[in-house]
Amino acid sequence: MPDRRDQNYSISDLRDRPEFASTVAERVWNAWWRDQGVGLDHLQGLVDESLTPAGRPMALVAHDGDTFLGTAHLIDDDLEARPQYAPWVAAVWVDEAARKAGIGSALVRAAAETAFGQGFETVYLCAEPAKAGFYEGLGWRRIERDVDGLDVFSLSKPS
Repeated sequence: MPDRRDQNYSISDLRDRPEFASTVAERVWNAWWRDQGVGLDHLQGLVDESLTPAGRPMALVAHDGDTFLGTAHLIDDDLEARPQYAPWVAAVWVDEAARKAGIGSALVRAAAETAFGQGFETVYLCAEPAKAGFYEGLGWRRIERDVDGLDVFSLSKPS
């Protein structure tokens, strides 16, 4: 995937910028896994799976040159209670100092576009109910509420 240039940052496939892999793992681990007792080494292993030659899982990174700004992932399964849905945009994270600049939106769009480019007609994500407005503002449709405390959203490929 070529760099996507939006304003003063790029969005790249992590396979093209592997130097960000440990930063991605640390940010995602701190955001969602650390308090669940999962070790950083486990998360690093999951992120490293995104460095395989093609397909999924994959990670995107937003960066300004060598400065990491955020990440989003495209994976096969993000919600154990909903195995019928795939693929998923997951682990969307933007560093606090880079928020409110459209980076999260750009990452989510880029991950969805990647799924559509891989032949999928629909892509899914799950998020805390408080984040619903963000995703709905990007065109995602809430399809389920309170699945293990999360809402499930879908986005269909544009006609």
